[in-house]
Amino acid sequence: MLIHVGYDIGLEVSAPTPLLLLLDVHPGRRRDIIYEDALNVPDIAIERGLDIYGNRTQRLVAPKGLLKLSYRAVVRDSGELEEAPLSAREIPVADLPNYAMHFLSGSRYCETDELTQIAWQLFGNVPPGYARVKAICDFVHKHIRFDYQQARSTRTAFEAYKEGTGVCRDFAHLAIAFCRCLNIPAAYVNGYLGDIGVPPDPAPMDFSAWFEAYVDHRWVTFDARHNVPRTGRIVIARGRDAADVAMVTSFGQHYLAEFKVICEEVAPQRAEELSSRAA
Repeated sequence: MLIHVGYDIGLEVSAPTPLLLLLDVHPGRRRDIIYEDALNVPDIAIERGLDIYGNRTQRLVAPKGLLKLSYRAVVRDSGELEEAPLSAREIPVADLPNYAMHFLSGSRYCETDELTQIAWQLFGNVPPGYARVKAICDFVHKHIRFDYQQARSTRTAFEAYKEGTGVCRDFAHLAIAFCRCLNIPAAYVNGYLGDIGVPPDPAPMDFSAWFEAYVDHRWVTFDARHNVPRTGRIVIARGRDAADVAMVTSFGQHYLAEFKVICEEVAPQRAEELSSRAA
């Protein structure tokens, strides 16, 4: 399967403004890229690197006025549904590797101190391992009502629990917080997830957020919003929560003038056309 991904983002700034971007396909999927029309802004230097989580970063200084950021790529994907390892076991904290321990603590949007008692009341009697993480997803999927009009960048996991509404990042934050309360390492993930193999969503395409839980000594994908295995996820960044993987961080005031996200399956002939056009 070939998946065409990309974005067009317009930012209006009133003065030269440093930007930090996390918008590239994650290094773990770079080998799957068939072609890439990378972000390249005329007359603006872009410094590329990696952050502490291994995500690809881009730094630049936006000049006064409208800055247009565009990216296109075609990524090869297996086309298979995500795994659901029903027998995956929970790893005792004493046996966790050091890098997984980092994903047990509370963070900016995942207040484990507020949710620990609730988590144990809800899931303490569920068998540990995959079944417990799936029970968390089932609860969050039913408890939060998706409402794009109610999106709020400051909403935390505990607030999402109390309010019962939110967007994909809120589903992920609450599920992550519950996992950590139960001593299951969990990481926030954002990236592309198109309507592949499911009925098309009439709403405009957007980036998506989900999470990974550390079970059976590996990271396994979970999605509390959709709550079913999906095809064609393409990771952009991983971190403790959305604060670690903000796609655009502006060190100064800016206004969003344009926002378009592309994620669609394409035939090989169409992929060749896109590649030729980029060349």
